Amino acid sequence: MLYTLAQTRQILQATWLQKSHTDTCVEHLLLDSRSITTPATSLFFALSGQRHDGHRFVHAAYQAGVRKFVVGREIDLSELPDAAVLLVPDTLAALQTLAAHHRAQFRLPVIGITGSNGKTVVKEWLYQLTRHHFRVVRSPKSYNSQVGVPLSVWQIREEHTLGIFEAGISRPDEMARLSQIIRPDIGIFTNLGPAHREGFPSDQVKLQEKMRLFESAQTLVVCADHPEILAAAEAWAAAKPGRELYSWSKTGRPGSFEFRVSSVESSGHSKLKTQNSTLTIPFTSVEFRVSSFESGGHSKLKTQNSTLTIPFTDAASIENACHCVAALLAMGIPVSEFSRRLKHLEPVEMRLELKAGINRCTVINDAYSNDLASLRIALQFARQQSRAEALVLILSDFLQSGKGKKQLYAEVAKAIAEHGVRRFVGIGSDIPVLRNQLPADIPAAFYPDTAAFLQDLQRLDFHDDLILVKGARDFAFERIARRLEQKAHKTVLEVNLGALIHNLNVYTRLLRPGIKMMAMVKAAGYGSGSAEVAKLLEFHQVDYLGVAYADEGIELRQAGVRLPILVLNPEPASFDALARHHLEPEVYSLTLLDELIRFAGKNRELAIHLKLDTGMHRLGFEPADLPALTERLHAHPNLRVRTVFSHLSAGDAPAHDAFTHAQAAAFTALYEPIAAALGYRPLRHIANTGGIARFPEYHFDMVRLGIGLYGVGSGAVQEQLQVVNTLKATISQIKEIPSGDTVGYNRNGPVTQPSRIATISIGYADGLLRLAGNGRYAVLVHGLRAPTIGNVCMDMTMVDVTHIPAAREGDEVVVFGEQPPVQELAACLQTIPYEVFTNIAERVKRVYWQE
Repeated sequence: MLYTLAQTRQILQATWLQKSHTDTCVEHLLLDSRSITTPATSLFFALSGQRHDGHRFVHAAYQAGVRKFVVGREIDLSELPDAAVLLVPDTLAALQTLAAHHRAQFRLPVIGITGSNGKTVVKEWLYQLTRHHFRVVRSPKSYNSQVGVPLSVWQIREEHTLGIFEAGISRPDEMARLSQIIRPDIGIFTNLGPAHREGFPSDQVKLQEKMRLFESAQTLVVCADHPEILAAAEAWAAAKPGRELYSWSKTGRPGSFEFRVSSVESSGHSKLKTQNSTLTIPFTSVEFRVSSFESGGHSKLKTQNSTLTIPFTDAASIENACHCVAALLAMGIPVSEFSRRLKHLEPVEMRLELKAGINRCTVINDAYSNDLASLRIALQFARQQSRAEALVLILSDFLQSGKGKKQLYAEVAKAIAEHGVRRFVGIGSDIPVLRNQLPADIPAAFYPDTAAFLQDLQRLDFHDDLILVKGARDFAFERIARRLEQKAHKTVLEVNLGALIHNLNVYTRLLRPGIKMMAMVKAAGYGSGSAEVAKLLEFHQVDYLGVAYADEGIELRQAGVRLPILVLNPEPASFDALARHHLEPEVYSLTLLDELIRFAGKNRELAIHLKLDTGMHRLGFEPADLPALTERLHAHPNLRVRTVFSHLSAGDAPAHDAFTHAQAAAFTALYEPIAAALGYRPLRHIANTGGIARFPEYHFDMVRLGIGLYGVGSGAVQEQLQVVNTLKATISQIKEIPSGDTVGYNRNGPVTQPSRIATISIGYADGLLRLAGNGRYAVLVHGLRAPTIGNVCMDMTMVDVTHIPAAREGDEVVVFGEQPPVQELAACLQTIPYEVFTNIAERVKRVYWQE
């Protein structure tokens, strides 16, 4: 079901700001001018927030071909001659109203899921369990926000017979809007945890807000082991006749439940007991038997001796699976219809990984799912990364799409063309249908299966490409990803790009409108990889980048980064390279300024930045330099001063706040005569990461964000930041060491009892310095801390895993991340997180991922 813009105007009760001569149908809802693929059929909503205003990008969207817009205020129409523009009071509310109207046109059953954790897993598992009987439309990835839910529901089409959508909130009154959009028939409340607690006055308020999702639902699934949720659910059921509550329990507490799991045991295999029996399975699975399901005083479904198996043993997976079982039974689906599929539930991989590949390629690994929505998300992610590299797509058949083959692959071909794919590889028996649907200028190759492709891989000769590997799990595309990845050290630094942008937004929200953001990506992005981080920051529209040396800036230019780049430590030998690559040097002394004047003369125009010393006493002009400085700048107007800045010595140290205030005052006193001499006012900046949070009065015109991007802040801000960098190693070998022996060089690791000692694949050459040895630090293995024993070696470290019987060779080891945090390793090494990050060696493979 599609809508003309005239119909959309009626739905939104909008006013014409400008009409168009044509009125084509709206197929796609567009929120981001950087994500345009089908401009002719897209409707752009100019969303506004505390720190962003979509109205600023209407012209960019128009230039990209969009001709239909919804705006929340009057805009200049002179450069939009043939655009159709609708005016509404609130563009976000308009987006949600359109999605709610669209939902109301369909009578398909809809499952709505909320809770603090598990929403996406439950949604994806329900899809796996129902896709053979229903044509399912569901939320892509974790699209559960105020904009994600409308975009999800907009996907509903006539062919769909079941909808599964998740909803998340971060403050009061948000769920009422989402409830009107989703209008679930069946609700699932997974659990209640601390996520977004800061947005609500209490957990009870958050619980009641989440319950608003189920106002239209007739059935609600909850776990009775969460008493607050159960009480709210019982109140919900009592509030309106005909509502059914499906509760389940695994604690054996008194009550009437549709099924109960009484205990879970593990002893070489896994057991899950129900009230009536115990069944055992291989230890990679969990089994439970459902004895009866009853609701509302009548028997909904009764079974005897039914065995259900899931291939997971952790508590979260058991809870998620029980939610799925209850929802399926509430839908009237017999156990016999889904019991076999429960055994084959697949892990939910919601992240895209970006890795260095063979022959200077970059590989995006999304080898675990394949549907149209996730394909478009992956292609957009690839477009975000790609500048100079040709985009290659390796794609498998689509399984259980709910569409006819001809319609499905016509849409796939359209998505491939719209996203600029330059080369295509199809794998499977159905996908060759694309052969005659792809544009003639896209070379295409087809293979019957993954093995045939791998056999031919060398002949395909990928080099200097951006390769997106996108396939259904049945095709085992992880084998392709492994072959394409650059072979590297087993130790990896995982960089969570989503967390990095979250942290950027945390600091951006602290700024007044109009204040610019400079992101520091020096020292290889604090060890994270400067090019990858810089491209992401450019996509998210920071204003400036900062690097330490010209070489770093040149690398960014060669990677296709176009943002202005400040070089903090320029050298005269690099001036020519700076000019050729449009890099902007910091000038901190008269000597350096004179060198730059000799290079530039009076004709070559250069952008420069003046550094003032206000008390750091590292680099910068001092008050005595001002007369000579202003005289030279006045004589050489071709040196255009972009910014004047200084550096706070102790912005995050309350004990030195008086000194910080004195620095800011000194900065202002030095800046004013410089601006007067120039005849214009360059941008001012002094606040670094610590200063951004603590001194809003010193944000001036721009701030510089460094370590805070990577999840290390101070004070209350630290609680809002997410971990970006996780350093991981693997267990290379485990030895049984008798009491009285020693471990490592100089016999510094005495063994006082029979012990299991694991050697892990990281040493001081990778960045784990020797101070971490001899029990002073402990890594994480299977969720438990394993202390070092003996000295840290160049390439290896030994840790004690005696108390971790599950530890095996090849297991993952977390050196720092969520736990243990990098601050703990920094304290052990008697240093700061900056140094820990920047000490991570180049040979440690960086893996970039984003949900």
